[in-house]
Amino acid sequence: MGNSRILLVEDEPNIVESLSFILRRAGFEVATATDGAAALDRARRESFSAVILDIMLPGMNGFDVLRAIKSDQALAALPIIVLTAKGQADDRRTAEALGASAFITKPFSNAEVVEQACRLTGSATGP
Repeated sequence: MGNSRILLVEDEPNIVESLSFILRRAGFEVATATDGAAALDRARRESFSAVILDIMLPGMNGFDVLRAIKSDQALAALPIIVLTAKGQADDRRTAEALGASAFITKPFSNAEVVEQACRLTGSATGP
């Protein structure tokens, strides 16, 4: 079986760089998008094992991306890890109601992100 592919949707370059590094080190292939529209386009054109999705994105926000993915029959089963600085209970409830598989608040633990990615993709890899 090939490596699990993760779509990382984040507009903060430092977070993209650090998460890409730790996920690759854990054995994942990583593709990135820096806004919601680009993320949705890539998710529809390419095959991914999971999505790590920031909520506060330029243009289309993460909740809109999550809603669009979960309402698309071809993508609905795709696991989504919401990663956000918006850690309020309302945001967590919204993400869960829209179908998020996991919710991680920033600042995040690298180990937690890798653990959730491994759990959701069924990947036994890890650092």
